[in-house]
Amino acid sequence: MSGPGAEIAVVANHYQNENCHPDGKVKVGIGADSTTRAERLGNARRLFAGARSAGVPIVHVRLAVDPGYRGVVVNTPLIREWIELGAWQEGTWGVEFVDGLGPEGDEIVVTHTRNSGFHNSTLADVLAGLGARRLICCGVSTAYTVECTVRQAVDIGFEVTVAGDACSTGTERQHLAALEAMRPLAAIKTVDEVLADPLISG
Repeated sequence: MSGPGAEIAVVANHYQNENCHPDGKVKVGIGADSTTRAERLGNARRLFAGARSAGVPIVHVRLAVDPGYRGVVVNTPLIREWIELGAWQEGTWGVEFVDGLGPEGDEIVVTHTRNSGFHNSTLADVLAGLGARRLICCGVSTAYTVECTVRQAVDIGFEVTVAGDACSTGTERQHLAALEAMRPLAAIKTVDEVLADPLISG
């Protein structure tokens, strides 16, 4: 890729029915009674549109596990909840992308099996192939996949920006706490601020 966005990629985590759609089984990303669902997902759609317009690649990271949970290490309350709910099983509606936030054209989709987008996935190889050195991270949930992905990205050498208002977690208090926890590692910006970056806006 060449052009203003050549060194940047958007890493979009878990914009899937299971945790973004009101009928999804998992509520740690967007609470059942969330008043910010439409706003946060709308911001993500604006981010995607702006990135596409600027030629910035979007890598879609999806969570999906074996339907029988084979190979899943059950070592956290969160993963025990997945199993109790029957969530995140490959081949189900829940792991499909929520309307308007899936891949378009030749955009790359990476599947992983836990919290960090890099865990048990080809994400690092995909980003290397794109020549990306700066990442714009967003997704659901702020306190799980986004924070875990950001921490690992920084550790392996990426410069990271979090599009904070395109992220969500179960409660607003937890969302804000996760953003604050990431602040020493990543730039925390709004979607409008991200899209105003000269490397994106040209």
